[in-house]
Amino acid sequence: MDLMILAPVGAAAALLYAGVLSGRVMRADEGTPRMKEIAGHIRAGANAYLKRQYKTVAVFFAAVCVVLAILAVMGYVNKSVPVAFLTGGFFSCLSGYFGMKIATAANSRTACSAQKSLNSGLKVAFSAGAVMGFTVVGLGMLDMSIWYYILKFVYRNLDPAAQAQQISSAMLTFGMGASAAALFARVGGGIFTKAADVGADLVGKVEAGIPEDDPRNPAVIADNVGDNVGDVAGMGADLYESYAGARLSAFALAVAAGYGAAGMAVPVAICTIGIFASIIGTFFVKTEENATQRSLLMALRKGTYISAILVAVASFFLIKATLGSTGTYFAVLSGLLAGVLIGYFTEYYTSDSYKPTQNLSTTSQTGPATIIIGGLSLGMMSTAIPVIIVSISVLVSFYCAGGASNFNAGLYGIAVSAVGMLSTLGITLATDAYGPVADNAGGIAEMAGLPEEVRERTDALDSLGNTTAATGKGFAIGSAALTALALIAAFVDQIGLVAPGYQLNLSITYPPTLIGLFVGAMLPFVFGAMTMDSVGRAAQSIVYEVRRQFREIAGIMTGEGKPDYESCVDLCTRSALKEMVAPAVMTLLAPIVVGLILGVNGVAGMLAGSTISGFVLAVMMSNAGGAWDNAKKYIEAGHEGGKGSECHKAAVVGDTVGDPFKDTSGPSINILIKLLSVVAIVFASVFVSFSLIH
Repeated sequence: MDLMILAPVGAAAALLYAGVLSGRVMRADEGTPRMKEIAGHIRAGANAYLKRQYKTVAVFFAAVCVVLAILAVMGYVNKSVPVAFLTGGFFSCLSGYFGMKIATAANSRTACSAQKSLNSGLKVAFSAGAVMGFTVVGLGMLDMSIWYYILKFVYRNLDPAAQAQQISSAMLTFGMGASAAALFARVGGGIFTKAADVGADLVGKVEAGIPEDDPRNPAVIADNVGDNVGDVAGMGADLYESYAGARLSAFALAVAAGYGAAGMAVPVAICTIGIFASIIGTFFVKTEENATQRSLLMALRKGTYISAILVAVASFFLIKATLGSTGTYFAVLSGLLAGVLIGYFTEYYTSDSYKPTQNLSTTSQTGPATIIIGGLSLGMMSTAIPVIIVSISVLVSFYCAGGASNFNAGLYGIAVSAVGMLSTLGITLATDAYGPVADNAGGIAEMAGLPEEVRERTDALDSLGNTTAATGKGFAIGSAALTALALIAAFVDQIGLVAPGYQLNLSITYPPTLIGLFVGAMLPFVFGAMTMDSVGRAAQSIVYEVRRQFREIAGIMTGEGKPDYESCVDLCTRSALKEMVAPAVMTLLAPIVVGLILGVNGVAGMLAGSTISGFVLAVMMSNAGGAWDNAKKYIEAGHEGGKGSECHKAAVVGDTVGDPFKDTSGPSINILIKLLSVVAIVFASVFVSFSLIH
């Protein structure tokens, strides 16, 4: 049996289940006319932003497609690459779009369901998040299925070994479209959401002293729109790209290891098993009324853990039957375990249920400076455990897959480890995408004047969402590190295919390789600086606009005057679209410039340097930001003086600093390190032919 048939089967199952969950969400009551009105504003703002973003991205994609078409005609890339670049970007954008549509439909329904019980609210919000998760994995498998069977037909006259090599080599380059679209979605959405959030917090909460999500705040709708375009559409496109990259690198390394079509089928089969395991896992996510944060976390963990266990059991029999040995199985197991552990330790450092964030809240007693210092040190300290986990996973994967006797088999083990980590993405992404829905629900409950008990329930779901979002980002960054390592190995393998006999010199004492390492280590910091500056500039425009409205529109504070929400949404949209271009262009040009000057050795060094520094920097920024956010929530729950206290004001400043850390720069870096590798793979033959240093 050709196991590749499982790809369309898995795609169909995921998309059908997403459709079922979507119907469940849409059948829920949307609430009062006021709730519908607020949700309508959020929906309109999110739709307007994505429409304008996709127009901007379409221009960029058209330009790159022309370049790729020229290279294809000249014989430097496979002739299917230009079209595959477009389809990868299309499906990546589509997954984010569907996720955003269901999230903006579910926010008021979650608030309305929370009037009944905490569990009712959790079910609607989690179902909406699961639509996002299963749409991403379904479209990812669908895109891959279409291209696999097209290429199999194109190369039908080749013998099986040559056919597998041609298919894997061509498909390896297909991730560039998904990666580019993901970067635009993550950076643009991150700038939008944090500009609105920072502007709303600094003027509304700190200066005007009004609560979060207060309808008197002119930036409140933009803030809620940002949750959807950044944390839903952006995250969906991001993990779609990881999901594709892990499988495609495993394809190429399977052929290099001598496993051929059977080795290519293993990651596809694992992903299909993961889809069915994730579907089963969703049935175990439920909670009781008045549940603590730990109980709510366990409700979500139960679903992800059960899914991981099912994949672990089924993968053993799959690999035994397909590859004839169980060594590679332990690579899958190490990836699954690494994903669970990274999620747990991210939660430990960012959740207010544990000491690190609780201790961080106490530093607010002496003002904003000390809580910022404490958050930075917490973020730096939190990098140690994920690095150790990923390092152990790489070692276990390499040697258990037979790396001691067959180097390429060991590299295949690392790629399969990344596939294992991402195999349960359907439910893992559900726990992440659920957060913005709960956050929006809390905002709608506040603006619509729902009873206090409803706001307490939505606050509990929102606080849980902050932790699951931080956990999801840790998982995304960990999977990005493993995927990037596999892509580096695939780049080296690609050089051997496009230039047989070419001798790489990857010694760190060889100047081009060493310079590449330095350049690569620098890139995540420059990228982080560019995106942080972008948030700062965009947030300034929102701050000025909100101050202007408070000053010029009579009666806002008394509720007699109506804020101009649309102007803040429009400002965020224009700023995000303008600011997202430079970081994206830098990311695409960096490997090309390095390759043309330093050659393939310099590019290999650059990829290694960016993966190492990018992984650590992304973990630090995401965890510091998550801890600052939950330290503020911990104080708002009544600790350290509670809402309105000096400690709370200091925590708001810390959270404001942490917002672009955790929602713009940190998550975007994991796309940076993968996109650099994918661009390098696509242009490998160009570097061999035209570099100044060979």
